Amino acid sequence: MHRFPKSLSNTRFVPTQLTLSLRQLNARSSSRCHPKSDNDDNIHRREDNEGAPLHLYKSKGQHILTNPRVLDSIVRKSHIKPIDTVLEIGPGTGNLTLRLLQAARKVVAVEIDKRMVEILHKRVAEKGFEDQLTVICKDALRTVFPQFDLVVANIPYGISSPLVAKLVYGDKPFRSATLLLQKEFARRLLANPGDSEFNRLAVNVKLVADVEFVMDVSKRDFVPCPKVDSSVVIIRPKAEIPDVNLDEWLAFTRTCFCGFEAKRPSKLCNKELLHLLALFNQAGIYFHDQSKPRIRDADNIELAPAFSS
Repeated sequence: MHRFPKSLSNTRFVPTQLTLSLRQLNARSSSRCHPKSDNDDNIHRREDNEGAPLHLYKSKGQHILTNPRVLDSIVRKSHIKPIDTVLEIGPGTGNLTLRLLQAARKVVAVEIDKRMVEILHKRVAEKGFEDQLTVICKDALRTVFPQFDLVVANIPYGISSPLVAKLVYGDKPFRSATLLLQKEFARRLLANPGDSEFNRLAVNVKLVADVEFVMDVSKRDFVPCPKVDSSVVIIRPKAEIPDVNLDEWLAFTRTCFCGFEAKRPSKLCNKELLHLLALFNQAGIYFHDQSKPRIRDADNIELAPAFSS
């Protein structure tokens, strides 16, 4: 078990204003949400060490996890090995990154916001981990990921579906992905046949991976405070996956879950759906338009709609 220095776990602090210092955004425990602004984006302002304001935008999924107990638990549940390379998507100001760097050999962080990257580099250098960190300042959905062993990340809500698609249907093998997701999205991902929440997302992900619930996380543990709670799940790619044409499968599940609103196959497991698809194909009935280009891997974000229900 990895032990974390006391410097990474600050005492309980309740913010009373919208202007926050860098220290106040570091990992800490919070017992209530920040007050809301009148702006539609609900912008929270922070000042770095040089006094320049930094805005955190809810609309861009910039919610910083600050509860040290939750951060430590995420790292423990990920079962990181000292030789691992960890992929982190959306590191923000680095609260989770610093813990990952203590547990892993290397961390590759993908962050689109240059302001966050500057803060991340500064905090990592202060802890002496700069040689273990590689930062890719690009859009995670349009970036070709380097090789990695596992994913540990607080995923921006707005890209959850396409990012999960990119991971589980991509060409980069990995051991597991420990993801902090919006609670409703996590429930849909975990849904089983017969559940009211069973949907196309769960069907397509579980064709190639197993999904495990880890824990719920209160919205009060983030800055700025989101409207809903979150959940941590672990996705583990299956060692063996069915021999099925991906284009045909995705087109079939789209028809099943989007084409028949009144009678969705909510009680059929993947094995039964695969058998049903085989029967259709044997009868000469196909669901994928053969004139369209085939999906080669999930680096193409066009795969994302296949994970909507």
